[in-house]
Amino acid sequence: MEGNNQAEHQDPNLFDGLSDAQHEMLLQFQDLTGAESLGWCRRTLEEHAWDLDSAARSALNMPPAEVDRPAPPAAAAPRPGGAVVPAQPGGLLSWLFSLATLPLRYLVSTLGGIINICLSIIRGGGPHDPVQDVSEFIAEFEATYGPEHPAFLRGSYSQALSAAKQQLKPLIVYLHCSDHQDTAEFCAGALRHPPLAEWSGRTLLFWACSVDRPEGYRVSQALRENGYPFVAVIVLKENRMTVVGRLEGPCQPNDFLQRLQRIVSDNEASLVAARLERNERNLNQELRQQQDAAYQESLRADQEKERRRQQERERQEQEERERQEQERQRQLKKEEIARQKIELASEIPDEPALDQPDCVRISIKLPDGSRIERRFSTSHSLKVLYYVVFCHPDSPERFEITQNYPRRVLPCRPGAELDPPTLAEAGLGKSELLYVRDLDA
Repeated sequence: MEGNNQAEHQDPNLFDGLSDAQHEMLLQFQDLTGAESLGWCRRTLEEHAWDLDSAARSALNMPPAEVDRPAPPAAAAPRPGGAVVPAQPGGLLSWLFSLATLPLRYLVSTLGGIINICLSIIRGGGPHDPVQDVSEFIAEFEATYGPEHPAFLRGSYSQALSAAKQQLKPLIVYLHCSDHQDTAEFCAGALRHPPLAEWSGRTLLFWACSVDRPEGYRVSQALRENGYPFVAVIVLKENRMTVVGRLEGPCQPNDFLQRLQRIVSDNEASLVAARLERNERNLNQELRQQQDAAYQESLRADQEKERRRQQERERQEQEERERQEQERQRQLKKEEIARQKIELASEIPDEPALDQPDCVRISIKLPDGSRIERRFSTSHSLKVLYYVVFCHPDSPERFEITQNYPRRVLPCRPGAELDPPTLAEAGLGKSELLYVRDLDA
């Protein structure tokens, strides 16, 4: 029942071609076996020609009906769902009593069979709440026999199977028949036996329901009890919930407890193997999770290193692009300055003769200590001074021309609106010493 494909379990076409009766039988079979995959349930039912009894016995590893359920005596009821089931006759006196009461028992059995047929039609004919069935039975049991009993699971039979599989514990299934003559004694004695409640609380899970309720009736159809009181022991074997023991008929409290303990003990090996397998599977899963976590952490570290390397490469590439752009701009500026020097050199007038009255001798000191000595006319514009300095090979790119006495900056740079004054207007004498200050220094 395990390992079924989840996609098959949710296949929307799973119910195609099924009649209403087959649809109900499919859901009933899933409840009885506790299987998770409806696809597996349908295949199992189809393999058994939609025989619910045969399919359920196969799923629960129970022997066929011919072996497990011998034919009852002619006078016995077909199924004691609501009829009185007499104890097996023993001795001459019991045989005479059985013979004397044969007509009455036959009548009761026939009526019980008719009632069972009607009940089966009612039970299978509409939806019901299995959890409510179990809860109501527990309430009725405690109202009749008291709260001292094993801890009954308050859930459906399917939920009980799932819980036993999950917790790897044996599951005790008790089917209650209120009309049976041995039921009251069994409930008041064996089920209320304090050692049973103490032992079962530590060791296993206990589920109970009345066969007079739809949920209990469904379970009885799967387990096919022969008599009452009826108790079945179900454990996980080879990944399947399997019936490993059946207790039918009256039983003394101590004897009942010992028989249950013996069945559980005989099948403890399969549960131990299942626990070891699950622990190993959990350990392997935890190891894989740790390995995955370590791999993810290593991957994140590698990705972070790669991200930082990429950022460093991008930064270096950006710096290189900026450096190249700056170098290109500097080169363009140099080329532009060289072009301007060529153009402006043609606008510098020739030096006047020494004997001309407006001749002025000016010495210009550059930032590197070199000097430019040249004659100018007092009628020349101060921009001629600027052109002379600008066209000199050792001139800075951006500069201003100053005079120390009086200390001032000569307005010699050509502007877009006003033309610089002449040397005479600037107050320069016959001989002057001027300085070039580098504005980028």
